[in-house]
Amino acid sequence: MNTATLGFRAPIRDSIEAIARAGFGAIAPWRRELAGEDVTAVARAIRDAGLGVSGYCRSTDIPAATPDAFRAGLDLNRWAIDEAATLGAACFVMVVGGMPEGSRDLPGAREQVREGIAVLAEHARGAGVRLALEPLHPMYAADRACLNTLEQALDLCTALEPAHDGAPTLGVAVDVYHVWWDPNLFRDIARAGADRRLLAFHVCDWRRETRDMLNDRGMMGDGVIDIPAIRAAVEGAGYDGAVEVEIFSAADWWLRPVEETLAVCAERFATVV
Repeated sequence: MNTATLGFRAPIRDSIEAIARAGFGAIAPWRRELAGEDVTAVARAIRDAGLGVSGYCRSTDIPAATPDAFRAGLDLNRWAIDEAATLGAACFVMVVGGMPEGSRDLPGAREQVREGIAVLAEHARGAGVRLALEPLHPMYAADRACLNTLEQALDLCTALEPAHDGAPTLGVAVDVYHVWWDPNLFRDIARAGADRRLLAFHVCDWRRETRDMLNDRGMMGDGVIDIPAIRAAVEGAGYDGAVEVEIFSAADWWLRPVEETLAVCAERFATVV
């Protein structure tokens, strides 16, 4: 259970307890929820609840308007990678950022991402943390992520960390909300599996008539995504990690009681995922 699904309404310890009571096996917390917290104590609370940590969300944007801002962003990401290590997270999710405010230089933003990931991969390798590059739907290319297809993400992984005998540090997060439309999706899932780069799998649904670009994801089964087909491809390519629910839903699920949201997620896991 990605804690974003619960709308960030409760302290992290309350979310841990609710998710464990509902029968889920893992949690994916966000950095905003751990601000001011003792991360070691939170990690202990997660373990004591019987949960794993499927991922830690998410990176500070990499592209920046000035060299100083670029370096500052890398410092924040190093700090977060260390927190992911403390949590024992299966991966640190990299939502890389779009173009800096006022910029029209999309290739330049992507080059900054390349430079930044190269630096952060070294730090992550030393910390024992795997970086899951998450391509976002192209509608977010300007402001949230200039990495927009699974192919782009895998090309970047391969360029910065060629295949070798050990487990790679760089991999990908496959979020059905962002990739379901891609005509090359199944080809690239197979490629990611062959390269051992499938690090995370996120599910929700795409409403046929989406009301908000960011905060109107659907509950699994309420939209148009063929989630079972994508899950079968991901698991057929070798992924054996958690299937993580991540739903941003300001006008619907974030307004419902947490217990109801968790119960419906569990029911949909059993019937439509």
